[in-house]
Amino acid sequence: MNPQMKIFAGQSSKELGEAVCKHLGVSLGNAEFTKFSDGELQVSYEETVRGQDVFIVQSTFMPTDNLFELLLMVDAAKRASAKSIVAVIPYFGFARQDRKDKPRVAIGSKLVANMLSVAGIDRLMTMELHADQIQGFFEIPVDHLYSSSIFLPYLKNWAEKENKDIVIAAPDVGGAKRAQVYAKHLNCGLALCHKDRKKANEVGSMTVIGEVEGKDVVIVDDIVDTAGTLTKAADLYHEKGARSVIAICTHAVLSGPAYQRLEDSKLNKLVVTDTIPLKQNHNKIEVLSVAPLFSDVITALLNNKSINKHFIL
Repeated sequence: MNPQMKIFAGQSSKELGEAVCKHLGVSLGNAEFTKFSDGELQVSYEETVRGQDVFIVQSTFMPTDNLFELLLMVDAAKRASAKSIVAVIPYFGFARQDRKDKPRVAIGSKLVANMLSVAGIDRLMTMELHADQIQGFFEIPVDHLYSSSIFLPYLKNWAEKENKDIVIAAPDVGGAKRAQVYAKHLNCGLALCHKDRKKANEVGSMTVIGEVEGKDVVIVDDIVDTAGTLTKAADLYHEKGARSVIAICTHAVLSGPAYQRLEDSKLNKLVVTDTIPLKQNHNKIEVLSVAPLFSDVITALLNNKSINKHFIL
């Protein structure tokens, strides 16, 4: 491994940072986080980063303190004369605010991109952006990784081991492209849930398009937040005769009533990654680690190698 490289992690992603370092065979860098009595955060590196390629691992899920902590870490590394700064953001918060979908609203993801750029990052490494076009909000290289390189091998093994007759399902029209990718690679059928939203995080009515009777349905999505769409879809697929219903979702936001909805629904299993640490364990949730993927991409980056094999589209 490059001796001129150091990896640090913010407080919200320390476990993931340590897992990445373990795969790379290095130690996680020593950073100190202190707060003034009013809650103001201060970040300092307790070892030199001068002339180093610095990788900062931090997902920017809520609260917004996680984002600001990352910005402070970037600024501290820049002022400490780091050679380059790579922000490793497994979950890129504010990505759902990627456009003006009604008058007088902010484009949150563009604002975050501006703040990261001004803070001083030289490169962004992230996973499964809610909207691919967010890459264009940056004037620096963006390595946008896809969780399909983790989930597809998992699904193939699961289907063979348990003799499953899979149908890939999208939770809504917006997820149809992602579902088609999975269906193509798994050579299986495709179903779709059409939903009408009353407002954000609240689903009205849903209908199923496609044949799911007697099938093992796999719902594919990038984010599971309140789990309203997911659990309604799972219950609906069961009503339509599905033999079982599982879901694979990259980012386990799981806010508000999400855990209770999972408990009450007919969803058999939810498979997520560790881009966001779980608030609590649940017998229906299985976690797959992204650490091997990010460590492999970091190694390729340091050695100027292609990461094309991780782009399963």
